[in-house]
Amino acid sequence: MERDVLDPERWRWGRLWRFGVGFVRLELQSLVFAFAIFAALALTSVIELPIPRYDALLLFALVLTAVLWATGWETTREVGVILVFHVTGLALELFKVHVGSWVYPDEAWSKVAGVPLYAGFMYAAVGSYLVQAWRRFELRATGFRLWPMTVLALAAYANFFTHHWIPDLRWLIAAGFLLELRGTRVHFGVRGRRYRMPLALSFVAIGLALWCAENAATLLGAWRYPDQLVSWTMVHVGKVGSWALLVSLSFVIVAALKHLEGVLDGLPEDVPSAVTRRRAARRAGQRR
Repeated sequence: MERDVLDPERWRWGRLWRFGVGFVRLELQSLVFAFAIFAALALTSVIELPIPRYDALLLFALVLTAVLWATGWETTREVGVILVFHVTGLALELFKVHVGSWVYPDEAWSKVAGVPLYAGFMYAAVGSYLVQAWRRFELRATGFRLWPMTVLALAAYANFFTHHWIPDLRWLIAAGFLLELRGTRVHFGVRGRRYRMPLALSFVAIGLALWCAENAATLLGAWRYPDQLVSWTMVHVGKVGSWALLVSLSFVIVAALKHLEGVLDGLPEDVPSAVTRRRAARRAGQRR
């Protein structure tokens, strides 16, 4: 029987421990690519290298991707998704560095318009996590409407560019996401049991984790915001919202692939929300 993660019964110590151990194990497996990139950032920040640091990070990321694909850790389709994330992220980086939102202070041969090519792999790490988590957690979604979510995700991505010239619409777009996702649940398996939670909550949780990772990455010199050039300061907490919006775009990219693979919609034991059930009833009534 499927269980609600937000059910107060889940927070009893014994159940929380059993769930937590299984959940963390799968999370660690899903984060191999991201952990490896962070390990490389940390290592290259304290050792001398025969080539510029950013170039070494690019070579490491390319070798890492090849090794994970060759060993079967990442499938060919998953590597393709990671490439999409790399290109999408690199386009955003080129623009943001051009307008001065942040900088990459070190010199490198692989820099294009001030952006080292390894930067796209930090976005690829997000993509790798999502595709790995989808497979390892047997993740599914109920009440997820791909086309409205795609429109909102594209609007969120466009806003990262357009807010430099027109009013920032991120909060309006975020409200659109909350409205669209009010009945959407994400379902996943841990230690042979199925669980569910609101998809919007998972976006916020991942956004918070990425904000923490961003603080660590800027501390390691992966990139720097203008107020961090003289001495490091914590990234503003408002960036959590930006990361949550970026996660929404990331999720839509992966969801589109999973839709094509036929593994997007919930399993038979996955219980949809009341909103989703009402939508299904209305559609059934219209077909009669």
